[in-house]
Amino acid sequence: MAGFRALPSVDQVLLSDMGRSLIDSHGRTAVTAALRARLNAARAAIRDGADGDVEAARLPHLLAADLAAAAQTPLRPMLNLTGTVLHTNLGRAILADEAIRAASNAMAAPLALEFDLETGGRGQRDDHLRGLLCELTGAEDATVVNNNAAAVLIALNTFGQGRQAIVSRGELIEIGGAFRMPDIMARAGAHLVEVGTTNRTHPRDYQDAITADTGLILKVHTSNYRIEGFTAEVPAPQLAQIAQKAGVVLLNDLGAGSLVDLAAWGLRREPTVAEAVAEGADLVTFSGDKLLGGPQAGFVVGRRDLIARINKNPLKRALRLDKIRIAALEATLRLYRDPDRLAERLPTLRYLSRPQSDIAVQAARLAPPVAALLPDHAVAPTDCASQIGSGSLPTDTIPSAGLRITGAGSDAPDRLAARLRALPRPIVGRIRDGAMILDLRCLDRDEDLLEALSPS
Repeated sequence: MAGFRALPSVDQVLLSDMGRSLIDSHGRTAVTAALRARLNAARAAIRDGADGDVEAARLPHLLAADLAAAAQTPLRPMLNLTGTVLHTNLGRAILADEAIRAASNAMAAPLALEFDLETGGRGQRDDHLRGLLCELTGAEDATVVNNNAAAVLIALNTFGQGRQAIVSRGELIEIGGAFRMPDIMARAGAHLVEVGTTNRTHPRDYQDAITADTGLILKVHTSNYRIEGFTAEVPAPQLAQIAQKAGVVLLNDLGAGSLVDLAAWGLRREPTVAEAVAEGADLVTFSGDKLLGGPQAGFVVGRRDLIARINKNPLKRALRLDKIRIAALEATLRLYRDPDRLAERLPTLRYLSRPQSDIAVQAARLAPPVAALLPDHAVAPTDCASQIGSGSLPTDTIPSAGLRITGAGSDAPDRLAARLRALPRPIVGRIRDGAMILDLRCLDRDEDLLEALSPS
């Protein structure tokens, strides 16, 4: 039985055709390190009684596999068949083609980010978005930061640092990742003043709480939960009157922040940003990567004098966007100028408005070929329910359709879920009632699912 002498040297492998090919793909440093690790493992196996010839024969395949695994990033395209359209863990909104092209162009060349092409002097990066945001929301002015939590933070810090910020107890929400509104307020330097009760808050609660130390009133749209039954809240127009009379800022945090009336596409109505502005809020904050359907961003729109103060806050530079996201946001916002074609061009709205009947036809079409690719499972079309996700309309579901996949054993769904996650293009569904459900609402092409499941 062959021993250590059967193993090649590091130089022999690196100078071989296979070695040169691996170096071209992965670089000499990575190949050398992986090769030495594999040779050490082979020597250990031989010491334990393995045949040197067998270990030498296995070496090329194992080395190539090690390098391929190390080069594979977890940030790779996958199929979101969970039924949650704006899935926070999967990156939320899919960008429109126009936004993707704009971002790609911004990455590939210099662009006039802070350069005024008319005067040749320095410009402002927010100028690329300001006009569009004012046009679409009716606000006097607008600014942008890297997400909505940052938008709320900088507004609170600008107008509430060292002062009181009044908010209803029923609106002290917690958002994803255990980030709580009171914690954000504390980091902004504002002193939280809670008014009302969890389920009922009245105008007098705000009026009685206002003092000379009050910096602002914060209204939070409770998009990620709903209180029902014996409830009361102060409508935004009435709250605006209270704030105006007292001479304090009213900040309305819409969270997901839709620019259009979702009811036009058969979804439950959410307050739009333009409505919040028209109702008298001094400032309105909302997200770019939720219902708006763009990249991650946080917007503040409202009174010109207040936006100017926010832009002078030193936090603005720390929270600003780069050229790639600004380019993608501008392209996304431009789509809203053509509402008749918005659902065709904006993936988020296209997925949310997709009729169940169309998805059911797709499920019936896909069931046989998917069953052929998963011979150890039973595959059948099924009705199911999708949701918007990212805290938007959490109690609402959208009728959908998909594939119900079952296998032998109580752990069959978990085993299949792990198998689907391990694919070169991972597939993520959801487990329900002992089966894996692949909701097809966000599947644009049949081929994407079939190719992902096909053996390489």
